[in-house]
Amino acid sequence: MLGWLLILLPLLTAVIIMASPARFSRLVAMLGSLATLGIAMVAAIDFDGWGTGRWGLESSITFLPELGVTLEIGADSVSMLLMLLTALLMPLAVLGSWTAVVDRTREYFGWLMVLASAMTGVFLARDLLLFYICFEFTLIPMFFLIAIYGSTNRAFASVKFFIYTFLGSLLALVGFLYVAWSLASHQGEWSFSIPDLVHFAQTGLTSSEQVWVLAALMAGFAVKIPLFPVHTWLPLAHTEAPTAGSVLLAGVLLKLGTYGLYRFALPMVPEAVVEFAPVLAILAIVGILYGALICWVQTDVKKLVAYSSVSHLGFCVLGLLALNPLGLQGSVLYMINHGLSTGALFFLIGMMYERYHTRDMNVIGGLASKMPIWSCFMVFFVLASVGLPGLNGFVSEFLCLIGTFAAGDTGAYPGVLGPWFAAFAAIGMILAAMYLLIMVGKVVFGSLREPAGVHAHDVLPADLNAREIVVLAPLAIGCVVLGIQPDFVMHAMEGSIAETLAMYPDLVPESMHAMGIKGVTP
Repeated sequence: MLGWLLILLPLLTAVIIMASPARFSRLVAMLGSLATLGIAMVAAIDFDGWGTGRWGLESSITFLPELGVTLEIGADSVSMLLMLLTALLMPLAVLGSWTAVVDRTREYFGWLMVLASAMTGVFLARDLLLFYICFEFTLIPMFFLIAIYGSTNRAFASVKFFIYTFLGSLLALVGFLYVAWSLASHQGEWSFSIPDLVHFAQTGLTSSEQVWVLAALMAGFAVKIPLFPVHTWLPLAHTEAPTAGSVLLAGVLLKLGTYGLYRFALPMVPEAVVEFAPVLAILAIVGILYGALICWVQTDVKKLVAYSSVSHLGFCVLGLLALNPLGLQGSVLYMINHGLSTGALFFLIGMMYERYHTRDMNVIGGLASKMPIWSCFMVFFVLASVGLPGLNGFVSEFLCLIGTFAAGDTGAYPGVLGPWFAAFAAIGMILAAMYLLIMVGKVVFGSLREPAGVHAHDVLPADLNAREIVVLAPLAIGCVVLGIQPDFVMHAMEGSIAETLAMYPDLVPESMHAMGIKGVTP
């Protein structure tokens, strides 16, 4: 019951918003998102699958029994963690939009709630129909959020976002339907249950069929991540989206691609993944380095952070393709950490834009003297994104790189990744430190530079107000907690990762067990 509430409550909130006077839209959205967060926390406390491979929140509704369609939901530890991240970001997105959006507020907050429902549905879906409906439906609210509330080039950005992600998802659907059709041909009846499809694909598809299914799935998930070279929609969408849209795009929507890779591609087609892991890893590394170099020449702060997402998500993909416990733990942890630190950076850029109506580093800078609280948060979250030891970014990047490095010691498949892959990816960490610290040096430090005729106190107080501090504080606390004590999250996902790696027994090196990694036996 709690699982369905997590999906349906945001939808109900959207209906109430549209039926209420516009002046109440913010309040209704805030109450709905806080209620959803409360239910998510109750579900997390009651969940008994932490550290194991067990599933919770399981429920089903018979939909089309003659076609084998039953709407099923459930969550393992990885799904639960990403669902909690979504539930946390939603009230912050609403609160962060309190003064940023003043026109058509009912539509704006209504679409935010619809988006929350679709994103949660992706993480909780246990049947293919519900997963794909939610996966695709995220496009609709985000399309309208960009097209209506974005910047000057919002029309082109929204159309490009929709076309890229929709076409990619259609190709992924072809792969899913092929597996479902093959299963129906084998057992004589249709089933769209994700566990059934995964189990059949592992053993029922030939090696060549697995390759084609992997290609179809990656067509959808690579665009969503986005993986080089199908990334070009992301910087434009980020730059043109309203602040909350950018936060949710970076914090959750991009993770739908890496989650799909983790939940479907890795367990469904293990032979194809092993064969093409080096190719996909090279694309991830190209994205890491390419994104970092593009960041170096940006003058728009928001576009810089947008391209940094292309670079950072490459580490997530690399960790998944390492096919060992350290890599997968680092990747899932990176999905959470990126949502916290990069989401916070987009909030900060939006707060600056509300005051100065520009993001150009050539005309604005030295804000430490005018906005000291904002500047402290900016430096803090940049250091988290850079990977400063003691903050969340360091742990996840380190685990992804160590997992990639150790993947060279892999028994039956010695060609899967290894030290050279880790070495080239590590260059991206160095470049990230350079472009982010250069950005901080220009925007935060030095002499004060403000656009002509615009002052920070014209619309809002010169520095952050209490509402804005409340938006940023939970994200800062999360960065510190996961940087100092990530063990509880890593332990929580152990069982789920062990289940995923069960199809790769020959790829778990003895060194992993010497390090004390649990859950997978050699």
